[in-house]
Amino acid sequence: MFDMEMAEKLKLLGDKTRLTIMGLLKDKEWCVCDLAGILDMTQPNVSQHLRKLKALGMVKERRRGQWVYYSLDVDDKPFIQTVLDTLPDTQMLLSLLKENYTEADCD
Repeated sequence: MFDMEMAEKLKLLGDKTRLTIMGLLKDKEWCVCDLAGILDMTQPNVSQHLRKLKALGMVKERRRGQWVYYSLDVDDKPFIQTVLDTLPDTQMLLSLLKENYTEADCD
């Protein structure tokens, strides 16, 4: 039988921005302010994408002061891990997105 939850998760990853976010998160935790800078998007827009990924259990959050840090939550989702394994590493993604990006000071 077709797994509807899997279909929803793969549908979420069909969005270029969300797939890029997942690719960035596969190597380290990121603050929403960093992701906004990397993606050249507003924090509310990035937060919307992250909210959708979190709702389906693909990312988790950790609060530190006023900032929220996100990391992957795919240990029990081998089909998602397989997709992520095909993506470039963080350094390659950063070089493709922002040649001279330096992390924001979210503290």
